[in-house]
Parts: sequence; structure tokens; C-alpha cells
Amino acid sequence: MQKHANKYTAQALSAVLKAADISDIVISPGSRNAPLIIEFTNQNFFHNYSIIDERSAAFVALGMAQQTGKPAVLVCTSGSALLNYYPAVAEAFYSHIPLIVVSADRPQKWVDQGEGQTIRQHGVFKNHSWKNVTLSEEGIPDDIEKIRKAIETAIEKRGPVHINIPFDEPLYDLTEAFDLPSIKIKTEFEDLIYPVDYLEKFEQKWQNSKQKMILVGQHKPSEFLQAQLEKFAQDSSVIILHENIANVQHPKFIGNIDQAIFNLTDKDLAQFKPDILITVGRNLVSKKIKQFLRQHKPKEHWHIEKTDIPPDTFESMTQHFNTAPEMFFSQFLFLVKPKASANYQQKWLSLKEERKKRHHKFLKQTGYSDLKAFELISQMIPSPYQIQWGNSSTIRYAQLFDFPEGTRHFSNRGTSGIDGSSSTAIGAHLKSKLPVLHVSGDISFLYDSNALWQKYTRPNFKIIVINNGGGDIFNFIPGPAKTQALEDFFVTKHRYHMKKLAEMFDFNYQKVNNLPGLEVALKEFFDQNNKAKILEIDTQNINNAQILKSYFSFLG
Repeated sequence: MQKHANKYTAQALSAVLKAADISDIVISPGSRNAPLIIEFTNQNFFHNYSIIDERSAAFVALGMAQQTGKPAVLVCTSGSALLNYYPAVAEAFYSHIPLIVVSADRPQKWVDQGEGQTIRQHGVFKNHSWKNVTLSEEGIPDDIEKIRKAIETAIEKRGPVHINIPFDEPLYDLTEAFDLPSIKIKTEFEDLIYPVDYLEKFEQKWQNSKQKMILVGQHKPSEFLQAQLEKFAQDSSVIILHENIANVQHPKFIGNIDQAIFNLTDKDLAQFKPDILITVGRNLVSKKIKQFLRQHKPKEHWHIEKTDIPPDTFESMTQHFNTAPEMFFSQFLFLVKPKASANYQQKWLSLKEERKKRHHKFLKQTGYSDLKAFELISQMIPSPYQIQWGNSSTIRYAQLFDFPEGTRHFSNRGTSGIDGSSSTAIGAHLKSKLPVLHVSGDISFLYDSNALWQKYTRPNFKIIVINNGGGDIFNFIPGPAKTQALEDFFVTKHRYHMKKLAEMFDFNYQKVNNLPGLEVALKEFFDQNNKAKILEIDTQNINNAQILKSYFSFLG
């Protein structure tokens, strides 16, 4: 007979998670959370993962939930262990990824009394979570209702919640299953459908506008959304702009935004200003598109997203449609009719074609560098593949290139931090049906090297580290070079060896520092799937910032 933890609240949590069909549990070791470890590891329903470093563990769970769309559960002991979850909790909050944080706690009487591993745990994530509950110490039926509401909130809001559970000793005892009440939990939440007569006034504005832009930010892959956007593209007064993390693409879309608009004058940009802007998804990478639309504000800006906190990124939002974009577009496309005589789309596509020619011309004469490395990665990666992009310069370089159809793109753009990119990629890889490539800068990779400190990596997981010897983005952006602290406190030059990390964590490793070597290495890198692998592309002796500046100047 199956044994359980001898704590009512541990069994109650387990029962509600089962009722919600939530099975991915990421556990960090401890003593106070022993009842939770015992409860989850004694039942075959749960898929348990042991990740020692709580900061890494939280991002691993985030990567899992990013892929499945279902909450992943984090379990930690009491005290500062819980605080290490915060970077991933904030990322989940702004990226709309469901996480259930479960922390063991000391009994309330010991808080602020000098007891080890005891802090004020209740509500510690209140600024970046949707619900925070602390269960009873003795275990009462009301605890089930608290757990149920928290888990339903994580599912509905697509974000983090925190369940704090005080445990008194003894912690390791086993028992039979308690007699719990029947549990019903809501796991499906319908998208809002707007009345047709309400949408008709927006349809009239749409039809009367000659220049309309749909801007797609970070969004999960959606064949339905892709098909809907292609229908919009049949209208010559509509242009669709997107980034690769939007996971859409089409010849009539603008997929390399900075490549298209970088260095355009205000006078040039004015002719590209939309009358109506529709935004879908979140967390745009391009600073240039933000500057453009903040300076050349549309008359109407409609944001379409199921959220209680719609972002007014361009300080121009006139309407928020609080529903999934696929639901809104299925209604709206039924009402609108495409224009055939407008030239707005063609203006954008002509600009795209002109910039593409100059892009290819520049790359043809460019030698070994970060820019060239990204070109080769985009050309040589097989399809289908999933890419988990690191932040800072990595995700920005990625926006300049087109990738094979079927490639899927993800990145931690909720807070855009470098702290958990590798761990998120590990978590995503554990749940992805596609092979996963993680592309990281050297600082981000070193920062999150504990991501490799786990035993679950499969052979089809690969990492490319672009090692330009520090945070090279600070050599590109204006400002840091004017200070006396550029190399030590912005770029943060280092001499650490990726090879030693790879050896320590049993990854295959290869390093290249020239163009012929890179071409050969990338072919072998993608062909071989016998073991997880790290490829270090060393460009430390290249003036990458100057090459990138020259690239943008050359575009126009």
C-alpha cells in the first residue's frame, strides 16, 4: 500500500495537484520540506526533478511550464532558499507563465525569534504573484480550499502563486492516506467573446484607415495565429511586424525590425507611421520600434491579450481587448474587408527588400565575428529545432537574421535578465518534443553555470556560447564608454574557461576561433547527437561592437 507523509497539508496539496492533473515537481533539498518530498516521491503520478540550486531550479520549472502551458511546481525548504526563487517568479509574472511555488516554513511562533532558516515567508512574492496563501500548522479542511483557489489562479492568470506551509517536527514520519473530501478544480477558462455590435465600431475605424500595423511581440507558437495574420496580409493597407520570439513568419511580414528601421530619419519614419496599431504578445526586443512608435504615435492603439495588466508600451493605448488574439481575430476577420488600392504595405516591403540586399552585401564581406557567427547559426541549424535565446546582445543579434521555417524561438523577455537563461533552456528541453539549442553570451552562461548541475540532460540538448570576453553590448550602446569603468564594471572582462565547466558537468566540448573552423564545427555540432554538447565561439580578439556599428551604418 502506498505510503504518505504524516502531514495533512502535504497530502492535501498532493490531492489537489492530482485533481488538476499537474505532475511536474522541481524539488530542492532540505529538511523542513521533508513532508513534501516524501509525499511527492512516494507517488508514481508525479514527475520529480531534483535541482539543488533554488535559483536555477525555479528557472528550470519556468522552462517546463513555458513548454507545456501547465503549471510546474517548485518545492523548497524554509528560509533564504525561498528568496532564491524570486528572479524566476518575476520572469513568470511578466511572461505569463504559470508557476506554483511551495515553500516549507517553521511554525509562526519561531519567526523573528533567532531560529535558524526562519524568515518572514508569507507574502514574500506579493508584488509579482497572483495569490499568496499560508496554510494552517495543524492541518484543517479549509487548507484544501486555499490550495484549490491558489492553483486555479495560477492556471487562469497564467502566472506565479505562492503556497507557504508551516511544518512542526517530526518531519519524516509516514502514514496511510488521510480521509480527504472530494476535490473539484477548474482547469479550463474560456476566452472572452465580444458582441458583434460592439466590434462594429472598431471595424469602421479599421476600414477608414489607410495605414494599419499589427505588431507581434513574444508569443507561443500558434498555427491559428499564423493563418489569421496571413489573412490580414492580404490587405494592402496592413503591415505585420514581428520578432523571432513571436513565432510567426511570412514573406509579406517584416521579421527583422531593427534591420528595417535603424538609421531612418524622423522624416522617413513619419511616412511609416500607422493610423491604427494592433499589438499582440508581449516584451519587444527592439528598442528602435519602441522609440519610433512613442515618437510617431498612432491615432488608435489596440492591445489584444488576456491579462489584467495590459502594457501600454508606446503610451498610446486606446483599447484593450481582454481575450486571446486568436479569439479576437476570428471575430474581427469576419467583419473586415481587405483594401486592394493602398500602398502602405508595399512601402514597408520595399524598405525590407532594400535593407535585405544591403544586409547580404555587408555579410558577404564580413569576416569572423559575432555577427558572422549568428549568420552561420541561422543558415546551418536544422529544422525543426527549438532555440532558447540568452538575453542582452544575444537576443538582439538574433533579430537580424531569418531562420528556417519550423524553428521555434523562446527567451526570458519578461524581465530580460541574464540570470536564468541556461536553466530555462534546460527545463524547456526536458519537455520539448524538438531538439533544443541554447545560444548564450559568455557572461550569462557563466552567471547561470549551475544550470548544468543536474542529471537530466539528454543528448539532443546543445549550447552555443558566444564568448566575446565580457558584456560586449556595453561597447555598442552609448554611455558606458564615456566612463572610466567600462572594462571592469560594465563589460566585466574575464578569463574563465568554458572547457573546465563542460568537463565538470560531463558535456562534450569544442572551441573555435576562426571562420573555417566555425563552419566545420557547426556542421558536426548539429549532426552529432550522441551527447549534450557545448560549442564555444571565441571572438575575444575581434572588435565586434565596431563591426555591428558598421553594419547598421551600411544598411542606410
